[in-house]
Amino acid sequence: MLQQLTVNGIIAGSIYALIALGFTVIYRTVKFFHFAHGIVYTIGAYFAYTFIIILKFNPIISIFLSVILSSLLGVIIDRSVYYPLRLRKASNLIFMLASFGVFILLQNLIALIYGNQILTLRTGPIVEGYHIGGAVITRIQIWILVFSCILMIILWLFIQKTKIGKAMRAVSDDPIAANVVGINPERIITWSFIIGSALAGAAGILISLETNIEPTMGFNALLKGIIASIVGGIGNIPGAVLGGFFLGLAENLGIWKIQAGWKDSISFAILIIFLLLRPRGILGIRIGQKRL
Repeated sequence: MLQQLTVNGIIAGSIYALIALGFTVIYRTVKFFHFAHGIVYTIGAYFAYTFIIILKFNPIISIFLSVILSSLLGVIIDRSVYYPLRLRKASNLIFMLASFGVFILLQNLIALIYGNQILTLRTGPIVEGYHIGGAVITRIQIWILVFSCILMIILWLFIQKTKIGKAMRAVSDDPIAANVVGINPERIITWSFIIGSALAGAAGILISLETNIEPTMGFNALLKGIIASIVGGIGNIPGAVLGGFFLGLAENLGIWKIQAGWKDSISFAILIIFLLLRPRGILGIRIGQKRL
């Protein structure tokens, strides 16, 4: 039982880490809670459903297109909603309310187009998983874990090694100084939405390979991503990864002796503990501090 819960926690943690990473990449440049991140996660799954189930496209091509469209959606949200607010120098509260409004609008649009019924990407027969150390892990779960880790490594290399990644770090640390040395903050914000939204869409697609799809799936995922970000030290990329895996393991190991319905309660208990008793993330980064 313990081994199975640990495996389940690692799989869940990989998804939470992807969501938290996308959220963190965007937060580092815009400095407000981008609640619409959750609906990009949802729409990524629906894009994949459209291409794979409705249009009968090749699954690999479908996933690739879905990630690209998720990135495009993030940029559209930024340029059509957040950019005009930046020009007006709106407060963070206005940005948060606007992002929540986008979330609700798009969630209802999904329900209008696809309906409120539960959908699934799984079309083949159910195959028995692999037995590893007393736990069972399915082929889909292995793919989820592998692709999540690959995306995390690619993001780290991008942030650390590329010119755009270094510019993103500069804008995050000091946007005024970055502008003085010739870095265009608006260009970097656009790149942040491209990358962060791609990660959100990828997370939605990966989880939809194992679980069902519904219009409201993004809200719970958003909360888990925010909690993982805070646990890791919000704004910190390695912390977002560790926070995601920590939250996934804590949730699943926490229900060892209690009902599975308490998972969300465990997540919020962890959030409260970190906010009250540990004002720094698990890497020692103070919550809200601008640091990679």
